[in-house]
Amino acid sequence: MVKWTDFERATIQDIFSKIDYDVVGPAALSRCLIVYPWTQRYFGGFGNLYNAAAITSNPKVAAHGKVVLAGMEKAVKNMDDIKTTYKELSVLHSEKLQVDPDNFNLLADCLTIVLAGQMGAAFTPEVHAAFQKFLAVVVASLRKQYH
Repeated sequence: MVKWTDFERATIQDIFSKIDYDVVGPAALSRCLIVYPWTQRYFGGFGNLYNAAAITSNPKVAAHGKVVLAGMEKAVKNMDDIKTTYKELSVLHSEKLQVDPDNFNLLADCLTIVLAGQMGAAFTPEVHAAFQKFLAVVVASLRKQYH
């Protein structure tokens, strides 16, 4: 079980209370698909992903980016048991979708970059550290069902 300090818990909850899901989710997923183009193979049904402009204007990418953040909100609400919260998602991504688990880290990095850009000077090293710890737990929980 992960031990959260009061600062970490408050910081994560504060971040997610201020995130604009309509901006941050789509921007993070778009960045991941652009910077790491091999991740596009899991989104074959999303249509045109041929270049950055197509990706950033793709409504299916935007919608899935929002879904990702909504999934992360579940982790925020269950910070003391993220692994159980993500058990079904882990099974889905490992067994049905067969997503390379390293892609979770790539998306987490892209989310961090987008969030830092949104928060500006408020994204202090201490806030960054708390957010990275949260993302590490989320990624580990998603990877749990992989063999």
